[in-house]
Amino acid sequence: MNNVNLAGIGMTSQRTRERLVGRLIEQGISDWTVLDVIRSTPRHIFLEEALAHRAYEDVALPIGYNQTISQPYIVAKMTEAVMRNHPALEHGKLGSVLEVGTGCGYQTAIIAPLAQKVYSVERIKPLMEKARKNIKLLGLHNVQFKHDDGSLGWKEKGPFDAIIAAAAPQQVPQELLAQLAEGGRLIIPVGGEDVQELRLITRTGNDYHTEVVAAVRFVPLYIGQLQN
Repeated sequence: MNNVNLAGIGMTSQRTRERLVGRLIEQGISDWTVLDVIRSTPRHIFLEEALAHRAYEDVALPIGYNQTISQPYIVAKMTEAVMRNHPALEHGKLGSVLEVGTGCGYQTAIIAPLAQKVYSVERIKPLMEKARKNIKLLGLHNVQFKHDDGSLGWKEKGPFDAIIAAAAPQQVPQELLAQLAEGGRLIIPVGGEDVQELRLITRTGNDYHTEVVAAVRFVPLYIGQLQN
């Protein structure tokens, strides 16, 4: 894919990205570090060509395998929530971040410039491979991928300053809580397919403080179900 594809034309151009950032600001996103990454990230490359013209609408869109690329507002909200005033921030970056549910790699591309290292787990192998290509195309070299059950986290690479989950379990997996570093934050949608809430969970010692961020609707987090 060449630079014209990355830059975008028409409905995928820089101008449409600026409009998206403006909408996010209107909706309350205020962290300019996050907004700048969203502005510079070509969301259209994560979508099939037939949907590329909708890339900078603030909506979730299908990416195949009954999965979606998350709404930009939600991606911004989740990223801002784990970043804001984090005690582990060093020169504007987190240390180690775990992503549960890579999908096409869009959230990965947003958090990668804001972290020293990103570990991303995806249960659907073709999606993981697509995400790997997208991340390589963007020249991001601090991401490792794993084809596995995301509810288990990635224990060997922990503990993590932040964990971002892009699929909703019925209950928060204990494995993810255990892999948070001191002061670490887990942002995760929780609930059934009809009613979910986005929770921000912060670890202090053996205590976990939970804050409800928003009502949301994500795809379910399937426990122990891998697709090759």
